[in-house]
Amino acid sequence: MKRTIIIDDEPLAVSLVEEYLQKHTDFEIVKTCNNGFEGIKAIHEYNPDLIFLDVQMPKINGFEMLELLDEVPSVIFTTAFDEYALKAFEVHAVDYLLKPFSQDRFDTALNKYKEANHAKNISKLIEDENLLQKEFLNRIVLKEKNDIKIIPVEELIFLEANDDYVNIYTKDGKFLKNKTLSYFENSLDHKVFVRVHRSYIVKVAEITKIEHYKKDSYIVILKSGEQIPVSKTGYPKLKNALGL
Repeated sequence: MKRTIIIDDEPLAVSLVEEYLQKHTDFEIVKTCNNGFEGIKAIHEYNPDLIFLDVQMPKINGFEMLELLDEVPSVIFTTAFDEYALKAFEVHAVDYLLKPFSQDRFDTALNKYKEANHAKNISKLIEDENLLQKEFLNRIVLKEKNDIKIIPVEELIFLEANDDYVNIYTKDGKFLKNKTLSYFENSLDHKVFVRVHRSYIVKVAEITKIEHYKKDSYIVILKSGEQIPVSKTGYPKLKNALGL
């Protein structure tokens, strides 16, 4: 029996998946959730084999929820929105059901899961910003001890590479996110944030001064007083962002 969780904020959508699953007696619905926070808790509690996951939900969306999981079960996305690179999702996730979907289309998705017979690793899907979004990030969701923190990008000052993590600096302090600096370089608005160094991304509006440091190198001084190195490749990007 395959343990299944449905995570969707639309009661009718939940009911539809429940109805369609009745045909598949080898699947058991262990929990239904109406937002990402409930979904995380249920996944930790029930360790499901498969989840049906909506994309657009209150509080945090489906992709943000997946980022907060240590181990990701197999996922079938169920959403009314087609702007999330539908065909690309089908390569990485088990399937992507565009609402409203029929019993036949649902059965096809379940058969894909049965044929795979193992949990799909969708970390590449989460990492690839071209698949996750067509717009720039407007917030960052991360774990802080046992809490989940949501940081609007407006609060960012600069980001610093830290091995496989990124240190995120805001006026409220420093936070750690399990992402690469390249991910944020591609996901943040290039007019607002610039990668000035292989280890740093800076919010342009926080820069108060650019100082020559030594031959062919510079540093930027931020409003906070922080001094950030600027590399040879970062300097042209910085000048472009400042309109120089």
